[in-house]
Amino acid sequence: MAYVITRLCVDCLDQGCVEVCPVECIYAPKEASSPDRPNMLYIQPIECINCGACEPECPWQAIFEDREVPEMFAGDLSLNAQTVEQPKQFRVARPHRDAEGRLQPKARPTADQVLANRRRWDDKP
Repeated sequence: MAYVITRLCVDCLDQGCVEVCPVECIYAPKEASSPDRPNMLYIQPIECINCGACEPECPWQAIFEDREVPEMFAGDLSLNAQTVEQPKQFRVARPHRDAEGRLQPKARPTADQVLANRRRWDDKP
């Protein structure tokens, strides 16, 4: 069992999940996004210890336990599995820090923005 980051993370990349992950199992793609590898974060399913620390930290509500992933995001299980199948295409995600090592502040989305983000995926495969 593991957690999964869904396409709700595409282009959001808040990284609150990265800040709290105790085992550094959250990855980012090394190269620019593509249809097969969108610009989002990914959870490496073998490394994930199912602690659940990441889920409440995601302001976009993009993280689910693998058996709780909504049907519309079922394909995202295989997106996250790419971190196992193609490890050289990913790097461990690191929190954004300033020059002095402090976590950089980030704007949190409003409830309306979260809802609009979810709606943009309602009609996509």
